[in-house]
Amino acid sequence: MKAFVIAVLASALVACASTPTVKTDFEPTANFASYKTYSWAITPQAASPLVQQRIVQGINARLQAKGLRETPQGGDIALAAHIITAQKQTLDTFYSGSGMGGWGWRGGWGGGMAMGSATTQVHTYDVGTLVVDMFDARTKQAVWRGTASGTVPSSPDKVNAAVDAGLDKLFAAYPPGASAAR
Repeated sequence: MKAFVIAVLASALVACASTPTVKTDFEPTANFASYKTYSWAITPQAASPLVQQRIVQGINARLQAKGLRETPQGGDIALAAHIITAQKQTLDTFYSGSGMGGWGWRGGWGGGMAMGSATTQVHTYDVGTLVVDMFDARTKQAVWRGTASGTVPSSPDKVNAAVDAGLDKLFAAYPPGASAAR
């Protein structure tokens, strides 16, 4: 029973770890106030075309909410987005029996060794990372990069929620100098 409770708690902790990790970087000399339009140079390629569409639409919505306007080509900013997925594994080892027959007071230190057992479970999961780069179209220099990384959920509803959460967090402080996400 104790091993079962530990397994459930470990699973719950892994599920909580799905909050996206976001990092951004920018060119401090870039004049973000001068950028009014953007064009897609590279759209992300996802395993699912629906997820790909949702990512592009989500980025478009967040940039437009910041005052930028999409143009088919020739925007002030050229956007390039990439999706990277990788499989990760965790090992959970559970021990039953102490392996120490009389630890401490009456049995002495380690007296009466008993057999304990260990069971290790391997959990495989996918981690997805979205990388969004912005380039000044005139100078061809990178001006902003954002990455959002997290565990890829198994259900489509949870994938959509994870995409939204990642994009919200990614663009919360765009343009640089805007207030950070709460």
